[in-house]
Amino acid sequence: MSSQSQLKKARNTIFSYYRKESKDQSTSETNLSSNINVLIPDEPPSSEPQIVESTQVDISSLEHDPGLRLPIWSYPINEHDNVRRAYIKLKACQPKLENYPETLGKIQKRRFNYSWLEDFPWLEYLESKDKAFCFPCFLFDKNPPRFPKFTVEGFDNWKRVKGDQCAFANLEGGPCSSHNNAMNNLDSLSDPSLHIDKRMQVQDSKLVLQNRLRLKTTIKCVKWLAMQACAFRGHDESSESSNRGNFFEMLKYTASINESIAEVILENAPGNAKYTSPDIQKEILNILATRVRNKIREEIGDAKFCILVDEALDESNREQMAVVLRFVNRDGFVQERFFDVVGVDETSAKTLKKGICNVLTRHNLQVENMRGQGYDGASNMRGAWNGLQALFLKDCPYAYYVHCFAHQLQLALVAAAKDVPDVWKFFSKLNSIVNLVGVSPKRHMELKNIKADELADMLASRELATGKGANQSRSLQ
Repeated sequence: MSSQSQLKKARNTIFSYYRKESKDQSTSETNLSSNINVLIPDEPPSSEPQIVESTQVDISSLEHDPGLRLPIWSYPINEHDNVRRAYIKLKACQPKLENYPETLGKIQKRRFNYSWLEDFPWLEYLESKDKAFCFPCFLFDKNPPRFPKFTVEGFDNWKRVKGDQCAFANLEGGPCSSHNNAMNNLDSLSDPSLHIDKRMQVQDSKLVLQNRLRLKTTIKCVKWLAMQACAFRGHDESSESSNRGNFFEMLKYTASINESIAEVILENAPGNAKYTSPDIQKEILNILATRVRNKIREEIGDAKFCILVDEALDESNREQMAVVLRFVNRDGFVQERFFDVVGVDETSAKTLKKGICNVLTRHNLQVENMRGQGYDGASNMRGAWNGLQALFLKDCPYAYYVHCFAHQLQLALVAAAKDVPDVWKFFSKLNSIVNLVGVSPKRHMELKNIKADELADMLASRELATGKGANQSRSLQ
């Protein structure tokens, strides 16, 4: 057993797996391969279909006869529109004959009628075959044909014309039928201005102009109301209200004197682009305010400036801080510009400083360029250690604090009224007189008549120039 296994191992060499070729066989195969010419391609064949470049179609040689012309889909795909345009120039085949061939029916003879072209102008007629075709369907038909009776074979059943089941009317179908789609394609191909991209471009341009006019009208109304310090909102702004507030009434007035504006605003505006919501009004106001502040910032330039700040409660019982900038312009004149109003939660010095710094930083105004501060005499403002002026002095030692002269004058008047008896009596009597006259319309009218007589005497004696104070009605308050 051991000798047989050793014999098997000796036989299982690499040469045992291959057969040795004979010399005659190798030579014959060599001769056979030399006689066969095998063409090896330079590149491996691709599995994708190859695109065959189409030759240009001779448009002048197109057949006009509906019975002989080739279908559109038989031409190269990149020449379809050129072939269609050529057939459109040739126009539909609609010969006008004195007598059309007659077809014998079951009861009577029938024939093609030229008057049918008035109701169905897309018809074509082939005299040699006495058949009718559809010109638009031929131009935009596909393979296989959708209506072979009207594009390839031809229609000759004249009995089915001008009835309840009119074949021509059935072919036209509804607005989305294949025939109507072909008609629309024919119109678009005949007139480039009717292409969908042209239509969309014209429609978009018109929509842009309408939106601009609508927004421009809104901006003009917002700007006018802001300049005149008029309220915007009304108590009832619904469309049924007789008074919708100053803003909407201003829009209605503008529309009443301009027809082009009336066509695009309010009820004639689309629901998503009316530009009349309170958010739009506030956004426009903020844009106008930003433009004013940017103009003031340009006027300041790199000059040094002072700040005048005062806070007060508004009608909604919210603390508002007004910021005024005082500077010398490029012409050397001192200017004061109301710059911003900032709502603050409290009136502590740190809170006020944070609000002022936010305003200055937002408009690239450096605190180091501050050369003065003007506030009232409250402790949170003028405090030597923790007041607002002390906090700014730490950042800019040249920002000297000056107690506001208007506040100083008020304090002086209060002190004088308390210490001087005559002044105290004057203001006391004045308060009583105002209350006495103000509560009675009769007394108010008597005082007004006395003042009118006094003015007439002053005009007669030329102590007062005419026109001064005209058309003014005032009260004691």
